Parts: sequence; C-alpha cells; structure tokens
Amino acid sequence: MKKSIDFSRSVYELVAEYPELADIMDELGFSEVKKPAVLHSVGKLMTIPKGAKMKGIEMLDVVAALIKAGFAIEGGMPSGVATVSGKPESIPSGERTEQLKSYLRRLGAGEDLESVRADFAQAFREVEASEIMQAEQELMREGTPLTEVQKLCDLHSALFHGATREEKIANAEKAVEESLRRSASASTADYTDKHQRAAALAAIPGHPLHTLTRENEALTQRIAAAREALAQGTELTAELEKVREVIIHYEKKGDLLYPLLDVRYGISGPSDVMWTVDDEIRDELKALVTATERGEAWSTRVDAVLKRAEEMIYKERNILFPICAVNFTEAEWQGIYRDAKAYDDCLGVTGEAWEAAEESSSAVATAVEGEVVMPGGHMTVPQLAAMLNTIPAEISFIDTENINRYFNEGPKVFKRPGMAIDRDVFSCHPPKIEPMVRAIIDDFRTGKRDRVPVWVEKDGHIMLVNYMAVRDKDGNYLGTMEFDQDMQLAKEYFTKKEEDK
Repeated sequence: MKKSIDFSRSVYELVAEYPELADIMDELGFSEVKKPAVLHSVGKLMTIPKGAKMKGIEMLDVVAALIKAGFAIEGGMPSGVATVSGKPESIPSGERTEQLKSYLRRLGAGEDLESVRADFAQAFREVEASEIMQAEQELMREGTPLTEVQKLCDLHSALFHGATREEKIANAEKAVEESLRRSASASTADYTDKHQRAAALAAIPGHPLHTLTRENEALTQRIAAAREALAQGTELTAELEKVREVIIHYEKKGDLLYPLLDVRYGISGPSDVMWTVDDEIRDELKALVTATERGEAWSTRVDAVLKRAEEMIYKERNILFPICAVNFTEAEWQGIYRDAKAYDDCLGVTGEAWEAAEESSSAVATAVEGEVVMPGGHMTVPQLAAMLNTIPAEISFIDTENINRYFNEGPKVFKRPGMAIDRDVFSCHPPKIEPMVRAIIDDFRTGKRDRVPVWVEKDGHIMLVNYMAVRDKDGNYLGTMEFDQDMQLAKEYFTKKEEDK
C-alpha cells in the first residue's frame, strides 16, 4: 500500500496513520513526538513544516528521511520552509504567535519547564512583550484553561535578565514599552500615548484610576513593611492582614474593569489571566494568615506571595491601566466611579469626589421602544413581568393614595383577585385588620418605620409577611410593598439540622 505524507495534515493525524513515523521524526530531532501527552495536544495543532521551523530542522532533511523510509510527498514542498534561517525575526508575526502558543501547550502537556524555557529563550531572543499578550489572548479565545495560560508567565523571565528583582522589573518595563511602541499602528495608540493617557486620568482627583493608583502606592508601602517584619523574624500576622485589604482592590478590578474590557472591547486574555492571579494571591494570603505552622516553608510562601502582589502592581500600572485608559469612554469611567462607591475603602485610601462625575446625571440606559428603562438597566414589559413572577414570593404594591397598583402572578397563599387592582387597599382587609394596616402605612408615610415583619401560619405553612416602605433616592414615600415568603422549607431545614446534632 502506498504511504504518502500530506504536510497540511497534523503530526497527530500522520503518526496515527503511520506509527513508524514517530521513530523517523524522533531521529530527525522532533523528540516531543514520542511523548504521548505532547502528541495528543500540540501534535493535533502542529504540522511537520511548522514543527521543523520551530526546531530549526531543515525541511530538505525531513523530506529525504521520509523518502528513504518509503513515503511519498503529496502536494510538493511547502513554500517558505525549504530552509530555516534560525533568525526569529524572519518568522511572520502569525507564526511567531503560534510558536509562543506551542511553548505553553508543551508546558500544559507536562514537559519540563527548563527544557521549554531553553527553547523559548533561544528562539525568541527578540520577542516582543506585546506578542506574549497576544498569544495569551488567542489561547483564551481558543478555550485554553486559565491555569495553563498563566504558565506562560513562567517563561517571561527568560526574556528579562537582571541580577536583582529591581533590575528585572526595570528591564521588563523597558521591554514592554519598546515592544508596544514597535507594534503600534495607525488604529491603535502606542505605548507612550497609553501611558500618558493613564497618567493624566490618574492625576484627576477622584477618578477611578486616581483611586486605584493610590491604593497601589499604599499597597507598596504595606508590602515593604511586611518584608521588613519577615526579615527581622518578628510577628507578621498584623502586617499580612494589612496587605490582605488588597482583596477589595482586586474585587473592584474584577467587577468593574475586566468585564468591560472583555465584553465591550474584546480584550479578554490579559484581563482573564490577571483576574485568576488576583484570586490566587487573595487565597494564599488568607491561607498564610490562618496557618498554624509557621516554619521556613511558611516564610518562603510569604515571600513568594508578596512578590506576586508586587508584580501585579507593575502589570496594572504598565498594562491594565493604560489599556483601560485608551479604550474606556468618559461615560464608562463615570459609571465605574459611581459603582465603586459600593465598595469599602481599602489600604487606608478613601476615594475622593470626582467633580465631573458628580455633576453629570446618573447613567441611564438608552430607551428602546417597548422597554422599561431604569437606572439599573432596561427590560421589555414581558421580561419584567416574568422576572417578578419568578421571584419566590407574593408581591403587592400600593401607591401614595393607598390604591392597589400591582400584584405579581402565580399561585397565592393570600388570595389577591385581579378585580382589586385600582381599589382602595383597606377594602381588601377585614374590619378587624384594617386599623393595623392603616397604622403601618401611616408610620411609613411619616418615616417612623420602614419595615414591619409579621410571622403567621397559613394552611400549614409558616409565612413571613413583610410590609415595607417604598421610597425614592431622596427618601420620599412612594408607596408600600407587601412581600410574602413561604418559610416552611427554612423551618424544615433548621429543624433537621438540630435533629442531626
């Protein structure tokens, strides 16, 4: 039977059809082909010509070995791969990205980090830091797990040389700056513009970047204090607790920056990787603070997590904040500013008032025909009705004139006939209950009370009936809501817990 090799097919497909091909490729220098984990992962994406280019193997040697083994070559020699110059800068941009991704896949398949690092450093002496960001983002779009994408960060150190941590960070910053300058195009602001834009926004009192930058400055000081305590061997719990306040800083990034970058601007890779690192730093700080064994291994972990927190400060300043600065609109920044007010102060930094945002009206969704528009978003009437009907409770609303305006639909423990809509609420209660209802509403109207909970048993079920005052943002009374919940399930749950003790 004729044996033929089509260079457009993946290495995995070819080896599956011709198992003896693995030995031939191994002898040529494609050692990874004998590793099942690599073959079943990278091998499914890699062709022989691409692999030869990555490994610096002459395609003429490959073809000669295949012909000697009795293979016929289909489709002729691939263009541009007859020889390999060995100069990474001669490789087209798209292929360079594929190479970067292949190193990550090799790590994910279990290959030794040092062997991958050596190949990476040799092939990419002139790699752009922005190319690594692009590779990360493409991998995320292809569905690669975040934990694997993070491993690419372990290879970054092969690019940035320096004896001390300060030198490495300085060189890294320079590399990122130069690479973004070189990769800038007419449609994308270069690094200088990004950096200057971020710096300008960070200088505006109360602007989100101003607050986040101040938090990073405070975090830097707290990390330094923790390092000092670690070096002196003194009690470290208090200092670590102070560093742990960074979780609020990370929460704001995770809720307000990352999703907007991803959904609105399609910038998902770097953000998703940072988000996972944020979570890992948070979890490790918690584990270290609560650990009872505090020997040498514990101290090593403390040093490592402090370094990761420092690196995140650098990534925010040089990558995340500049990207946000040139993409987010003024309206979006103002929305972030307003939403950030819901978060506690952290790291000793209290957010200042941003005058421009305070003077503008609250963000309201653009009206669409047939939709109900609210400060929190917009929905069609069917959507809004269905959502209210889905809430596991009976909802009623009466206006300032004590008129029934709304009942949600569905089975009711307390019956509410549709004919009662637009009627006086008191007409719906028996005479003996009416005085209590009037007293509650009067208290709501005068501001004496905001909520009255009443526990009752109805048809064998424990019910919590909540009467609540409905007020606008200025505290003005708009009406009363009755919110009835069946609490029988909660009663049974807690009764069982008591019985199980």
